[in-house]
Amino acid sequence: MIEYSSTNGFKTKYNTAPFSKIKDAHYLPAFTTAIAEAKAEIDAITNSTNAPTFENTIEALEFSGEKLDRISSIFFNLNSAETNETIQSIAQEVSPLLSEFSNDITLNKDLFERVKAVYDAKATLNLTIEQHTLLDKKYKGFSRNGANLPEDKKEKLRVIDKQLSQLKLKFGENVLAETNAFEMLITNEADLSGLPDGAKEAAKQLAESKQKEGWLFTLDYPSYIPFVTYADNRELRKKISIAAGAKGFKGDDLDNQNIVLDIVKLRHNRANLLGYKTHAHFVLEERMAQTPETVLEFSNDLLEKAKPAAEREFKTLENFAKDLDGIEQLQKWDGAYYSEKLKQKLFSLDDEILKPYFKLESVIDGSFKIAEKLFDLHFEEIDTIDKYHDDVLTYKVTDSKGNFIAIFYADYFPRAGKRNGAWMTVYKPQYIKNGENSRPHISIVCNFTKPTKTKPSLLTFNEVTTLFHEFGHALHGMLANTTYPSLSGTSVFWDFVELPSQVMENWCYEKEALELFATHYETGEVIPMDLVEKIKASATFHEGMQTLRQLSFGLLDMSWHGTNPSAVTNVKAYESKAFENTKLYPDVAENCMSTAFSHIFQGGYSSGYYSYKWAEVLDADAFEFFKEKGIFNKTVANKFKDNVLSQGGTENPMTLYKRFRGQAPKPEALLKRAGLLK
Repeated sequence: MIEYSSTNGFKTKYNTAPFSKIKDAHYLPAFTTAIAEAKAEIDAITNSTNAPTFENTIEALEFSGEKLDRISSIFFNLNSAETNETIQSIAQEVSPLLSEFSNDITLNKDLFERVKAVYDAKATLNLTIEQHTLLDKKYKGFSRNGANLPEDKKEKLRVIDKQLSQLKLKFGENVLAETNAFEMLITNEADLSGLPDGAKEAAKQLAESKQKEGWLFTLDYPSYIPFVTYADNRELRKKISIAAGAKGFKGDDLDNQNIVLDIVKLRHNRANLLGYKTHAHFVLEERMAQTPETVLEFSNDLLEKAKPAAEREFKTLENFAKDLDGIEQLQKWDGAYYSEKLKQKLFSLDDEILKPYFKLESVIDGSFKIAEKLFDLHFEEIDTIDKYHDDVLTYKVTDSKGNFIAIFYADYFPRAGKRNGAWMTVYKPQYIKNGENSRPHISIVCNFTKPTKTKPSLLTFNEVTTLFHEFGHALHGMLANTTYPSLSGTSVFWDFVELPSQVMENWCYEKEALELFATHYETGEVIPMDLVEKIKASATFHEGMQTLRQLSFGLLDMSWHGTNPSAVTNVKAYESKAFENTKLYPDVAENCMSTAFSHIFQGGYSSGYYSYKWAEVLDADAFEFFKEKGIFNKTVANKFKDNVLSQGGTENPMTLYKRFRGQAPKPEALLKRAGLLK
């Protein structure tokens, strides 16, 4: 076993995870021991003969189970970024144990009585704002998870939670297996017509790595996106597009249809058990939006503004495809292809012109330079700490005075053990204990194009904004400065968490920022200003269609979770009804979105997908403030750092936002930026 102390953590530099020493066989015994230790810590609180106080009950509860949290973060982060069959099997075994342990706490009558005693006396306790927030959070953690239920209903809740933890894991495993299972080998070079050289070279290299002749394409984004965007062969675009949309929807061992139905029905039953009308009513009580009605009103209001623009854009795209290639009916596998061609025609701009200016290392360096100018952060690449894969880059983050701020892990390339997409995560949160500010370990994980034999990793502009997005989340984690770990960093209301990430994307469109890092990888030439102008001009290209797409996902989420799903038997039919008001392309019979919608069925976005658009209102309004004063204005940057990035979930997010901005957010900034204001 690897030595770990709840006081000092791992015996490593900066207390980082000793990845190279952790074997798969270590996890189960480590979880078993850590759960037992955490239970003993809970028992010590519960069995105390002293009257309940904030310190001996709420704070003690907050800092209990620290070892278990640390092991869980390492294990489940690797289950997403570097998994294998053994880890997946352990996850299936461990998840019910963790669910059971969580319920052991929230359904512990004696513990709840102590928490409630402190909560009932809160008016007399002279607590700080952060302590008030923690007390409310702990009390709600019990009341919202069954502490007030009679014993028979508590038992039902335990059963539901155990089932849900296993179903969510299985859902994700099936999606990953489906992604890894599809390969499209092309042996006729003529079928590569239209594809950029970089995409062809990457496909050739992938085929060679698997001892195959030809060019290999997969459903990993760096392989899939260039193919559907540039390949002239419509039939092959159709083949790979249908494969991408059919994940979990084939009626085989990896089918997710019944899992979707089981998850939504169990979530609904759970909400009912706790006295809520639907799962969405339960979730949104702890969000800025507060009710499903508010979410639907917000979504439908945006839909009303975006739909006419989306329909105009789609009609233009249809006519363009018909005039160019005689396409009578535009299909989903045509969308990216003709959009790219139309964008090139309108703006003389395509990703292949831009990519040489966005070498991955330069973009990483650019994000660091921007963080330094805004927030006085310095990133130093180090090789003195363990990493879980050779691809991972490791950094020590300090401030302008040399104070240690964070450890930062960055993992940029796809591989078989990593799920698709991009995300930020935490290996160790920030908190203050015994007078010491324990700093966080933050990671971002992406799936960008790998370097080839002749070219470095060159990013599309969309990948550039993705990197900045995840880096924004990382800054939220790194700059955390709160007392309690459960209120630290990104531990905020779900519809506020996307503000720091989305606001960072704005710098990708600004000349002053691009000049810091967008240089040609061969010549060193700074990106020409006419290209910068084209990037800005094309920023609202197909914004109506993009908005409609995002809203469709949010409305699908609310359809699954904001109504009673008990009578639903057909996933595809139900989904089609939810998409009625946002549909542009003809339906594809073989495809289903829900069966691979990992955000809401595996991740934490159930009843929360709307938050991307919600946070866009905040981020557009926030960046408007930067633009008014200067995009590197230190006063505005400090206000953002002091009132948003460092504060985590210590106060109501709207209070924090108003303190930064001086006013409530206005949707006009978003509509203006999106070109949707008439």
